[in-house]
Amino acid sequence: MMHDLLQQATNNAMEMGPTALVQGMNLRRPTDVVKAPALSVDDKRAILAAWASDFYAVDSKPALRQLPGTPEPISIDDVQSAIIKELDRRYGI
Repeated sequence: MMHDLLQQATNNAMEMGPTALVQGMNLRRPTDVVKAPALSVDDKRAILAAWASDFYAVDSKPALRQLPGTPEPISIDDVQSAIIKELDRRYGI
């Protein structure tokens, strides 16, 4: 019984993932994450890394990713560009 509850909690947390950090922020694109003043650099990196992960890949379209709560899928290239070109350059990482 306890194992089932822990497994369910883990599954729920994975489904929510970074969306717990961005609820109510109306982030539509990866660059919105980079520009969000309410998020720390570490939170921005965590959100973008999760967005790039295979966990959020769109079924039958592996080049697209969609976080729960975002209006449409985004290309993996857009997510990676936000990490490399925007976040790293903006914060000198």
